Amino acid sequence: MRNHFKSASRIHIGASYYPEHWDEEYWPEDIRLMKDTGLTVVRMGEFAWSSMDPDAGEFYFDWLEKAISMLASAGIQTVLGTPTAAPPTWLVQQYPDILAVTELGQRVQVGNRCHSCVPSPDFRAAAARIVSAMGEAFGSNPNVIGWQFDNEFNRVCYCERCQKLFQDYLLRKYGSLDALNQHWSTRYWSQTYTDWEQIPIPIGPHNPGLMLEFKHFTTENYRSFQRLQIDNLKPYLAENVWMTHNFMQWFRGYDHYILSEDLDIASWDWYVGMGHHDYLSSGVLHDLIRGFKNQNFWLIETQPASVNWKPINNTLNKGETRAMAWHAIGHGADAILYWQWRSALGGQEQLHGTIVDQSSQPRPFYGEVQQLGRDLSATSDLLAGSEIKASVAMLNDYDSLWAIDWQKHHRDFDYVEHFTHYYRPLALLNVPVDVISAKGVKHNKNLKNYRIIIAPALWLQDEDTAAALTEYVSRGGHLVLTIRSGMKDEFNALLPKRQPGNLRQIAGVEVEDYYALQEPVPVIGNFFEGQSNLWAERLIKIDRKKAITMAKYGKSNGWLDDQIAVSVHRYGNGLVYYVGAYLDVESQQILMERILKTAAVTTIKTPLGIELCVRQQPGGDNVYVVINHKPDRNKLRMPWPVYDHITSIEHRADIDLDAYGVAVLTVVKDE
Repeated sequence: MRNHFKSASRIHIGASYYPEHWDEEYWPEDIRLMKDTGLTVVRMGEFAWSSMDPDAGEFYFDWLEKAISMLASAGIQTVLGTPTAAPPTWLVQQYPDILAVTELGQRVQVGNRCHSCVPSPDFRAAAARIVSAMGEAFGSNPNVIGWQFDNEFNRVCYCERCQKLFQDYLLRKYGSLDALNQHWSTRYWSQTYTDWEQIPIPIGPHNPGLMLEFKHFTTENYRSFQRLQIDNLKPYLAENVWMTHNFMQWFRGYDHYILSEDLDIASWDWYVGMGHHDYLSSGVLHDLIRGFKNQNFWLIETQPASVNWKPINNTLNKGETRAMAWHAIGHGADAILYWQWRSALGGQEQLHGTIVDQSSQPRPFYGEVQQLGRDLSATSDLLAGSEIKASVAMLNDYDSLWAIDWQKHHRDFDYVEHFTHYYRPLALLNVPVDVISAKGVKHNKNLKNYRIIIAPALWLQDEDTAAALTEYVSRGGHLVLTIRSGMKDEFNALLPKRQPGNLRQIAGVEVEDYYALQEPVPVIGNFFEGQSNLWAERLIKIDRKKAITMAKYGKSNGWLDDQIAVSVHRYGNGLVYYVGAYLDVESQQILMERILKTAAVTTIKTPLGIELCVRQQPGGDNVYVVINHKPDRNKLRMPWPVYDHITSIEHRADIDLDAYGVAVLTVVKDE
């Protein structure tokens, strides 16, 4: 794919807009209010199939072309969405079997979007037809700066056609039933297959190898569907027009890194839903999306104040959403788009938060969007083209996530929560992090740039990944391995060796046994005393000379008493930590601070609630985004004089921040 979107010309603010919901007489006032708010971009079209193609006859794009033109006259650019997440009723009536089938064998209904079987030939033909038509109509329009494919890929189909395609996929991958049966250990419970047509789509708990391959098949399905749209759209696009899909943070349906390979930029949809924003946990979400392409991203949907799909749809505090927007920008967002501009009179999302209400009048939240618009007007040129530079990477592996979901072994063990448990200590110290693909390390030429790589619960392990991490450590990198590391191979089968599998030699220890815990067990370290919750692993040294014990278990169940809980081992020029305990929050913070200090990673301590993000300009200068995430005033002392580009005030020492206050700073250089 083209890869020329690493630098943004500006930081955008926008909203999703649906002019097809309203008579044209409403549009001028909408656009006037958008301009007054400071919006620079809107996203349109992603659910408008029936408005563009009402009867499988002539396409009707005049209304959309007019809306794009009117917006452009106000200085507002457009991102167009292909409407394939909402196939129209006439298409379903014409081809009933494009409807997906649920796990229970029921056809889904029209009207709840994403109701199609993605591999359906009839659906794909119709999708190619409308995407091509949209490309021909708008691909060269200078006011359309980007395209979003579909909307939040999520539907999994269990129809007979998908089962046959799944079987074909397995044939291509394994080549023979003997190989498949061997990798899946199908002699267990007499599962051995003698014909490809015997292989089912897994429903509920099933063979671990079968379940993993169905996730891989789902990933391939969506990638080929996305590729269909790319191939039909790309010939019409100018070189500077980008393509994306809007992902949903840790959505567990497919491998996001694989889908992102064919895109120009990654984007995502961020909603707090119920409750309030926790910046120490949400930073990893932005870093995750940034890691899909290893470059800045778009926050293409976020909530304006409230949603409509939680048990309690509370409104975020005044100022909280502005702080959230800057939090996203501080982690690499080049655009903030709210969902949505105006409340529709009908449909399933009538009560969802908006910027303008159904009477065409601004909601109270409108003023907060105006403030963000003013912020970006003052700082966009400063931030344009800047990026996040991280010296710490965390490895994310969808195969391990799925496999642990299916075999938790402790009901409360969650891959994402465990991952975040390693992220939060870094966030408290304002350490930038890249969340990168574990599978991708074998091709990642930038590993040498990281002082530390953390691999939380890398349960599945292939030889190439292990080899890349071994080389990284031997050259001086510091690697942190955690509980549930290196137990399985890439087929979700147990490795014929103890954890951490092919990384045993560089770790200097192996796991003698593992324990799901009903009660916490004490952990006594060289510089902390705490406990392990949920999980504990009993380590033994295989390199008695170089492996050093950092912590042991205290008296508990007898099996763990006085056994090694945390170790460190020098290998080549680097270090490998093995953390066999699920430490309490305080102990985890102390341990990670020690690991960061040993690796000489720069940390910045700020008062609790204040976040300091750094975006580096192309010339190497830093822009500091300071955010007060508390609903009370807070104060930060900078070590040098700084200039705040939002308030146009120079600060020589303390910076006073209002509740949810923000400052965008550069260092004042001596004349």
